[in-house]
Amino acid sequence: MTIDVLDKKGEKNGTVDLPTGIFDVKFNSDLVHQIYVSMMSNRRKTIAHTKGRGEVSGGGKKPWKQKGTGRARHGSIRSPIWKGGGVTFGPKKERNFEKKINRKMKHKAMLMVLSRKVKDNQLIIVDDLYTEKAKTKLMANIFNAIFKSSKLLKYNALVVTAMPDQTVIRSSKNLPKVQVLEAKNLNVIDLLDYKFLILTKDSIEKLINLNKEK
Repeated sequence: MTIDVLDKKGEKNGTVDLPTGIFDVKFNSDLVHQIYVSMMSNRRKTIAHTKGRGEVSGGGKKPWKQKGTGRARHGSIRSPIWKGGGVTFGPKKERNFEKKINRKMKHKAMLMVLSRKVKDNQLIIVDDLYTEKAKTKLMANIFNAIFKSSKLLKYNALVVTAMPDQTVIRSSKNLPKVQVLEAKNLNVIDLLDYKFLILTKDSIEKLINLNKEK
């Protein structure tokens, strides 16, 4: 499978052969959905937490004596039926949303989404994205050339580099709907959240090596 390689001016600068084992995998929507939901669940943080009667302050003393007042019996103002008391059956921070994900299934789903990007013409290969200075304007000019458009909101792209490149990361930080990832951190969620996938030429070799290790 051969695809064109673009330079920073958006012009064709050769071709590259994509391995079919990574970029031509049959798509299984059920598997991809399962992995996406599981990964989103594992990223979920438990925030909501209500205090039970043992966690709220006060209430160490019996409000009034057991008998003789004509009022109902109460042992503590921390009871859930009292205002300011504990909450019954409220959400707790101890909830665990983690789901087990088979490593091979997770990797297979990522290859499926990569292959889908190729079939949908949403994969772009570039020589490199290096700029002398970490300037948003310089990176925006490169994206304008690649997409043949000056409308930044149309980018919606995930950029993948072989190694962490702080110049590229800082230059792209203020571009709307653009995220930079290292090849080893590529995942199903980010691939699906962004329409276009931009791979640097050396990141392809990195993906091939990572695939051999799985």
